[in-house]
Amino acid sequence: MASKGQKFNNYDNQASIKEEILEEYKIKKNVKELSERYNIPAGTIKTWARKINHPELYLGVGQKRGRPKEKNLTKEDYKERYEILKKYQAFLKAQRERK
Repeated sequence: MASKGQKFNNYDNQASIKEEILEEYKIKKNVKELSERYNIPAGTIKTWARKINHPELYLGVGQKRGRPKEKNLTKEDYKERYEILKKYQAFLKAQRERK
């Protein structure tokens, strides 16, 4: 977890170094050695490699995080959801009373 006033390194402006490290990683896969040679944390190199190997797991430009918004919900949809919530609350209340 980040502490107050902590500085973070940004390697985006050093794209050539990043590419060089990733090429060496593909050949050797020795993160500790690369980390020591380039003075970059091993976790950073692993993250770069993960993003290259599994780009589908990482968000592209313009995508939002979180649950997608449901559009065009009708009044009946809201009523159905309300009934489900009422039943769930009753279930939880019954569970609490058993204990």
